[in-house]
Amino acid sequence: MASLPFSTIPIKLPHSAPTKPHDEHPRNPYFHRVSSLCKNGEIREALSLVTEMDFRNVRIGPEIYGEILQGCVYERDFHTGRQIHARILKNGDFYARNEYIETKLVIFYAKCDAHEIAETLFSKLRVRNVFSWAAIIGVKCRAGLVEGALTGFVEMLKDEIFPDNFVVPNVCKACGALQWSGFGRGVHGYVAKSGLYDCVFVASSLADMYGKCGVLEDARKVFDEIPDRNVVAWNALMVGYVQNGMNEEAIRLMCDMREEGVEPTRVTVSTCLSASANMGGVEEGKQSHAVAVVNGLEMDNILGTSVLNFYCKVGLIEYAEMVFDRMIGKDVVTWNLLISGYVQQGLVEDAIRMCKMMRLEKLKFDCVTLSTLMSAAARTQNSKLGKEVQCYCIRHSLESDIVLASTVVDMYAKCGSIVDAKKVFDSTVQKDLILWNTLLAAYAESGLSGEALRLFYEMQLESVPPNVITWNLIILSLFRNGQVDEAKEMFLQMQSSGITPTIVSWTTMMNGFVQNGCSEEAIHYLRKMQESGLRPNFFSITVALSACANLASLHFGRSVHGYIIRNQPHSSSVSIETSLVDMYAKCGDISKAEKVFRRKSYSELPLYNAMISAYALYGNVKEAIDLYRSLEEMGIKPDSITLTNVLSACNYAGDINQAIEIFSDMVSKHGMKPCLEHYGLMVDLLASAGETEKALRLMEEMPYKPDARMIQSLFASCTKEHKTELVEYLSRQLLESEPDNSGNYVTISNAYAVEGSWDEVVRMREMMKAKGLKKKPGCSWIQIKGEKEEEEVHVFVANDKTHLRNNEMRRVLALLLYDMCSDSE
Repeated sequence: MASLPFSTIPIKLPHSAPTKPHDEHPRNPYFHRVSSLCKNGEIREALSLVTEMDFRNVRIGPEIYGEILQGCVYERDFHTGRQIHARILKNGDFYARNEYIETKLVIFYAKCDAHEIAETLFSKLRVRNVFSWAAIIGVKCRAGLVEGALTGFVEMLKDEIFPDNFVVPNVCKACGALQWSGFGRGVHGYVAKSGLYDCVFVASSLADMYGKCGVLEDARKVFDEIPDRNVVAWNALMVGYVQNGMNEEAIRLMCDMREEGVEPTRVTVSTCLSASANMGGVEEGKQSHAVAVVNGLEMDNILGTSVLNFYCKVGLIEYAEMVFDRMIGKDVVTWNLLISGYVQQGLVEDAIRMCKMMRLEKLKFDCVTLSTLMSAAARTQNSKLGKEVQCYCIRHSLESDIVLASTVVDMYAKCGSIVDAKKVFDSTVQKDLILWNTLLAAYAESGLSGEALRLFYEMQLESVPPNVITWNLIILSLFRNGQVDEAKEMFLQMQSSGITPTIVSWTTMMNGFVQNGCSEEAIHYLRKMQESGLRPNFFSITVALSACANLASLHFGRSVHGYIIRNQPHSSSVSIETSLVDMYAKCGDISKAEKVFRRKSYSELPLYNAMISAYALYGNVKEAIDLYRSLEEMGIKPDSITLTNVLSACNYAGDINQAIEIFSDMVSKHGMKPCLEHYGLMVDLLASAGETEKALRLMEEMPYKPDARMIQSLFASCTKEHKTELVEYLSRQLLESEPDNSGNYVTISNAYAVEGSWDEVVRMREMMKAKGLKKKPGCSWIQIKGEKEEEEVHVFVANDKTHLRNNEMRRVLALLLYDMCSDSE
């Protein structure tokens, strides 16, 4: 702030300055010496000079104390400033009630962030000028009292004290913090009228404010109108872009800035590194790092932390380690970043090693360190590590920390110990919404809808209002428990309570429908989401494609694909391309699936797995195996899903030799342990080929208990070959495996009927009756245009008479039957 004269008058014009008194410091040699010492940070020497003045009976005017207070502001020397304040009060009202001294004291306490003292002194001011207002508005902003800062701005204008280029940036900062773009536009209007627009710092603060309010078009307009843009202006717009997810624009802006010859600062590089990390731009981030090196920017905590964070987020942990080793003055935040990077990459042992090294450096773990270790325990389901971290928290009296409590609850839930998670929750005295939601998430993931609902109502009794995340979790818990109608009702209740569903809410609904076999409802909710004004993201699009695949609805699938093409941000996602291949294959269009695969943007394993699965579905064993072999040529290691899909292809084609070779390769070549599904496919393949003995031997020798599907395939083979003893043995195993599956009783009954064992057939029917089991009727569906020219799915179930057009369909069937009988005569 500009040097404040010790005598001021109320300001009436934007550019008016207080007049200087006519007698005082220009002829006082002591004043110049005190002023010089204070500006050089030599406060003690200045105080010694004041003591000498007192000893020599030289008059000490208010301007001397004002200069020392200003020196304390420069050095943020709160203790010395308070001593000067005490001396001023001791010297009486001539000093204490001097307008210049009063203003200086407000500025001093405000700059030292003692906002309560500053506000008290400000409230007692007889005359408030632009300097005292600037100080009080500034301290309110720094203290987070941003609404108070804006109130101060309004009061200034009412008092006809016009905010200057020191006040306006703080007011813009307050508008940005509150995201009050309307108020901000009013400030913008004041700036234009008062002639402050030429100040680059004022214009930069306006651009920053619009960026924080999400009004990037206005931010760009302000930026473009700045005549002499400095690096602060460039940084303001760049930060706005990153905060609003416009990462590519931020990178482009840095390129433009360099072309104009503006030297980047640490803030510039840090912002570009954040943008690169957000968009996964490895090359862009490396280039930003190179800019820092070329421009000689010191790798201090601010810049070093940004570089470290970038490399950790994009998974280049080796680079992060090198940056960490070269950083100057590493603090706890720096260590935490690398530890978090290790955890994100699943390198838990390295994270623990870094924690030990951190202790050797005499640095204490903070809540972030411990939360990261808890996350590591949760990710790896290592309850032993989690308990050790919890014990550390208790020993160091950190168990009451609300963030740590949430991570402990999450850790126990992820490790499958809901009871322990509830104990930690109950023992936490101060519970915030995040903690309530963490336990709700644990119940939701486990499908414990009853407990989730009890907790939902309990939190409201505790005066903790649920947010949209809370509602989403309740809906998820109901879907996980198969309560589809209840989930739909809860979704309606959320909207009626004033909570607007987010993209996550709609996607949760869609995914819940798909998981519970209501794929048509999922498509319906996709339409409703779009009608509400929300655009589907790649998660909701993936769910929609799964719904289309389940319905075998090529029409809906093509519609979703068309949406993807029209909205390019989704088209390059691996998950989207994988879902498209899967959808087209399941909807009967293998050629379109191949076309999507050939035009892929990525060569990722999930995409190859989807195409191999598609070939398996169509029995194209040669294409499936060729694609599987090509993975080795590209250096992509197959996973368990890849082998499942290839074995499925062999199974469909009945190719035993290829299947045996691939099954053997799992262990010898890929070092993988076959899972139950792999054994099941081999048993099914051998049984279908009539190799019953080999299939039975493989089933008995495998390290897993056989499931019902495996027994069913072997049972069908033995029935076909009339191996009565094996049929008896396998029928017992099948009923033990799935005692409540009506299909198993029907299968066994049919086998006995083939053998002519009618007593056994009757016994099976009686067992079904005693258990209250009924044969599930067959089901099929068609997709036709309805009255509104929209595609509708019609489901038909055997012996069902509830269809709206039941009578019409039965008349048509009767006519067809009559025609068939007539033709046979």
